[in-house]
Amino acid sequence: MLVRIFSSIFNIERFPTYQVFITVVLALIVAGVLTPLWIKLSKSRNLGQVIRVDGPQQHLVKHGTPTMGGLVILLSVIISFFTISDIKCFSAIAIFLMFSCGLLGFFDDYLKVIKERSLGIRARTKLICELLIAFAFGLLAVNWVGISINVNLPLTGVVISLSRPSSVINFGGTNVIIPWLYLIFLFLLIAGTTNTVNLTDGLDGLAAGTIAIVMLAYAGIVFRQDHLDLAILCAAVGGACIGFLWYNSHPADIFMGDTGSLGLGGAIAAMAVLTKTELLLILMGGIYVIEGLSVIAQVIWFRCFGKRILKMAPIHHHFEMLGWSETKIMIRFWIVTGILAGAGFSFYFMTAT
Repeated sequence: MLVRIFSSIFNIERFPTYQVFITVVLALIVAGVLTPLWIKLSKSRNLGQVIRVDGPQQHLVKHGTPTMGGLVILLSVIISFFTISDIKCFSAIAIFLMFSCGLLGFFDDYLKVIKERSLGIRARTKLICELLIAFAFGLLAVNWVGISINVNLPLTGVVISLSRPSSVINFGGTNVIIPWLYLIFLFLLIAGTTNTVNLTDGLDGLAAGTIAIVMLAYAGIVFRQDHLDLAILCAAVGGACIGFLWYNSHPADIFMGDTGSLGLGGAIAAMAVLTKTELLLILMGGIYVIEGLSVIAQVIWFRCFGKRILKMAPIHHHFEMLGWSETKIMIRFWIVTGILAGAGFSFYFMTAT
């Protein structure tokens, strides 16, 4: 209904690129309107961020800052998407993954903020939940959408088959394929993406800005693949993150919390899977790979040699300890993300043409 009303007023169905552009603007406006309302509500209910004492000491002043802004971002995405586009199978399972991961993040935030458990959900519990979400998403992608079980190696033309071992079960008269190896691969991709995006959300504006850049790059890729509904979804995520940044930039008036970082990380992972650019995500989301590897390297090096290779992990905190301001780190990480996302975007079009 919203799509038909909006189309009849602005006649946007004739111009697909305009639909994508107007979605960015609409999501930006919706997020910009809803975020201050959530900030006001959070302050009235004392829903503030709990700052860990083992982090940078200058972050202790952020204790009590309104959080769980990811709820506003996800709501803005849905309002904008359904205003401009009808839902189809591709966008349906992308939204499923985004909101499933966002719901997991919400429970994590709930334990931290409401129950005042600073570590939130236990790591093992979170991984089990991500495994179940990844398997559900993978089964839908393979059996409902018809996604290939193969994985493409960028720029080489090499295709890696993950079809074996597989099982087939009859569910309600329908044969359901269970490609075990591919599902495990999806779990690693989804868990890796969501958790490294979560690691990146450690400075004001850092995660929101990088997510907007990556998702707008993916909007171009899915538009090239003629999945307009996915392009509009990418545009909605990008626009909502930009609108949220008005209040999340340093010094932040609100944080997105795990609700946002896990949910939006799930959206990025969904685009990589649905566009069959799973391995290209390593480049396009390279800033998240760097953040994740910095933590892994820090832990391994300390356990092996009793020393730290970084002053503090993830790596954005290392630069903080070197005296860089949050704004300098944020902008430089945005620049690096733009270069990597642009390179991945270019590599895709080099192989697609």
